[in-house]
Amino acid sequence: MNTPDIEPEVSPQPTLLLIILGVAVSLMHIWFNVVTVLSSLWQNSLHFAGFALIAAVVYPLRKNASLGWRLLDVLLGLMAAGSALYLIAMEDAIYARGVRMAPAEWVAGIILILCALEFTRRVAGWFIPVLIIIALSYIGWWGQYIDGVFKFAGLRPETILFRSIYGDDALFGTIASISSTYVFMFILFGAFLLRSGAGEFVIGLARAVAGRMVGGPGLVAVMASGLMGTISGSAVANTASTGVITIPLMKRAGFPAKFAAGVEAAASTGGQLMPPIMGAGAFVMATYTQIPYTTIVLVSILPAILYFATVGFFVRIEAKRSYVTALDNEKVSAIEVLKKGGVVFLLPISVLIGLLIYGFTPTYAAGISILAVIVSSWFSSNRMGPKAIIEAMALGARNMVMTAILLCSVGLIVNVIATAGVGNTFSLMINEWAGHSLVIAIALIALASLVLGMGLPVTAAYIVLGTLSAPALHGLISDGLLVDALVNGQIPEAAKAIFMIVAPEHLTEIGNPMNHALARAIVDAIPIDMASMVREAVLTPHALTFGLLSAHLIVFWLSQDSNVTPPVALAAFTGAAIAGTKPMATGFQSWKLAKGLYIVPLLFAYTPFIGGTWSGDFKIFFFALFGLYAFAAGLEGFMEAKLNPLLRLLTLAAAVALLWPTTLLVHLAGLVVLAGIFMNSFRTSRKELDTAKGGIPVVS
Repeated sequence: MNTPDIEPEVSPQPTLLLIILGVAVSLMHIWFNVVTVLSSLWQNSLHFAGFALIAAVVYPLRKNASLGWRLLDVLLGLMAAGSALYLIAMEDAIYARGVRMAPAEWVAGIILILCALEFTRRVAGWFIPVLIIIALSYIGWWGQYIDGVFKFAGLRPETILFRSIYGDDALFGTIASISSTYVFMFILFGAFLLRSGAGEFVIGLARAVAGRMVGGPGLVAVMASGLMGTISGSAVANTASTGVITIPLMKRAGFPAKFAAGVEAAASTGGQLMPPIMGAGAFVMATYTQIPYTTIVLVSILPAILYFATVGFFVRIEAKRSYVTALDNEKVSAIEVLKKGGVVFLLPISVLIGLLIYGFTPTYAAGISILAVIVSSWFSSNRMGPKAIIEAMALGARNMVMTAILLCSVGLIVNVIATAGVGNTFSLMINEWAGHSLVIAIALIALASLVLGMGLPVTAAYIVLGTLSAPALHGLISDGLLVDALVNGQIPEAAKAIFMIVAPEHLTEIGNPMNHALARAIVDAIPIDMASMVREAVLTPHALTFGLLSAHLIVFWLSQDSNVTPPVALAAFTGAAIAGTKPMATGFQSWKLAKGLYIVPLLFAYTPFIGGTWSGDFKIFFFALFGLYAFAAGLEGFMEAKLNPLLRLLTLAAAVALLWPTTLLVHLAGLVVLAGIFMNSFRTSRKELDTAKGGIPVVS
């Protein structure tokens, strides 16, 4: 899933202890996710305890340490696990005393928080622990000395400790529940897929489908990363696993090394946008919004395709500019690839999607899909026996350590945000700074996501940013829908009465078509404390639901930019290490190639791309696809051949016409202009090739 911004020192290879712990933790999660039902506190404390023990082994305090230091790590893990389980066992006793903690519980609580900070530091560096300390000290001490909206009177230490452990949003709260259920089961499913040989199938299929196309090696990277995203949902993991194959292939074919690494990083970033897994953020989103996970996955398919298409457009343009050759002389048949290992990948994925569509919970669907992986492997050359199953369980637990520790610990920050009401205050500030402008609000959130991404992994950044800013974004999107309803006179009779309170001077105009300026003025005049009531009275539940989903998807997409945006670009730096290029230069290259991260969210905000009709969604998708190609070509100044300044400006104008939410006639005009420029560029390219080959026509 998500990886930290600073890769700590990790034990070089699995030890017997790590295998035993990994299998035990995996079996424990299968037990309480599939077999029995535990209270959320017990389940989450067991979840944290298990991964604290594994973290002590996987992330030692010192690399290649002596036996004494290794024993100290194990002791720390045992203290963390023991404190977690002891405190949950004492919950009823604490309530029986009137929410008073005994000295032993104080000691266990302090040990638990300190261990959480230490293991978070080991897996993700110093940023999150420092943020947790700042947050806890804010509600306990220095918040009372702040003037203005963020002033907080402060809580007693006992109250802070109790809420940090037992609160709904705390260490063992909602986010920990997401980690111990959906996220772990899908991580485990991905580990079984990888152990069964699905990774090799993904690379082989991508080479068979895209290898002989123009820019084939780059397109292989795009396709392989998209397919791999259905397994791992991690940009860095995708880059590391597929990049060792695709980056050398791209370099050998003629792509610049920096571009090759940037393509792999940008494409791998899309792994967290690609259904059905979409990284841990999709599960967090489903819990926060109370919108079914299947709905989130369904509406995310077309946007994810747009993102990967954008990266593919840059690949084709660079291939034409750099005269990139085909992948290699060998011909890989898609049928042969499917026969060799397709069933191992396609059957479990089909089972997973089918179970989700038929309404089974994601946790149950993942559990059954794991069994499908084992069964399907028996029809391939890589049969999974007891040894392979044990290795897959150990791998799943090992791959989950970072995410488990981070999601539990981030709950301490979210708990402070909820306790102090910082989220509502921050949302009001965004509304004020943006001046009711949706694009300014999105720009502010994008900037905040970049800053947070310098120290937080993607999922943690989404959790924090979504808690702080999604309500404001949802309000702005809903207000835009409210303005449209007023402009079109589509105000329900039952809702007109509320305008007697919020806009009595315009009562006679409510329900009749009006100009946009007047409608905007009416909406802006609605008191903040009544805004939600007006939205619920005028807008349909469908519109409100998908307005909320649009807001969270915008935040979720923007949270991905830390993977490809300097100064901290994890996926790009991983690609640079493989390609042997400068990390920062590769980061800027990947940032350019991942522009879909910023353009597609604008479609969420300004069009009914999320929650509209199927025909409307496909119309937006169709024109956006060509608009993104026009944008890539205009940005690069190259299509099939180099574009002169005038054609470059016309191409960018066509991109705006195709992407901007306007009339069908404008979209068609943009399409015609783009087609004309493309044909002109194609003819120019043919002439250049003929000249280069001595006048002999060449088929590209």
